[in-house]
Amino acid sequence: MGLAPTSDGSPGKAGSRAPIVARRPGAGHALAKRALDVAGALAGLLLGSPVLLVTAIAIRLDSPGPAFFRQRRIGRGSRPFTIVKFRTMKTGTPDLASHLMGPGSSRLTRIGGFLRRSSIDELPQLWNVLRGDMTLVGPRPALHNQEDLIALRREAGVDSLRPGLTGWAQIHGRDELSVPEKVGFDRWYLEHESLGLDLWILLRTVGILFSSRGVY
Repeated sequence: MGLAPTSDGSPGKAGSRAPIVARRPGAGHALAKRALDVAGALAGLLLGSPVLLVTAIAIRLDSPGPAFFRQRRIGRGSRPFTIVKFRTMKTGTPDLASHLMGPGSSRLTRIGGFLRRSSIDELPQLWNVLRGDMTLVGPRPALHNQEDLIALRREAGVDSLRPGLTGWAQIHGRDELSVPEKVGFDRWYLEHESLGLDLWILLRTVGILFSSRGVY
């Protein structure tokens, strides 16, 4: 069953029906959001190029395998796309959500834990943002085998949103949130989406990156 988020953005009780979204941003918002995505992704890729280069070299030196990791994720309208990340796990690791690996997993490479805590492993997704597969702010894309998350998001209408590099759920707990809690926060964002909220989430994300809060 769907979740009806409360007024502060926290998830409602399981089994409650998600209300109809009374207001959705218009075409002007979509154009402005896309402009922000392109400008932000280009700036991030250009300014972050030294970090990207050093990280890629460090990964190749740290463990056998490629520097980048490609994975099938579920995007807008429940359509699959290929996400790009820095590899933090040993080659041959199965596609599982981060929290299912468990803290201190032996499958992590030696620098993989640092890359995850700092979210440097997410930087290549700026390419996905530039391509239009993703946006800077939106629900994090589900793994293709996270059927419970995909189903709840579809029921709540959240799959109408383009997946994001960060989102409302990420600044409220990231990996430590349960699936229903994530969908509740995603639904709240769907109902309150605006450029002002996006900028606030981006600022909060920067602060959280330095604390590594909610990362397994």
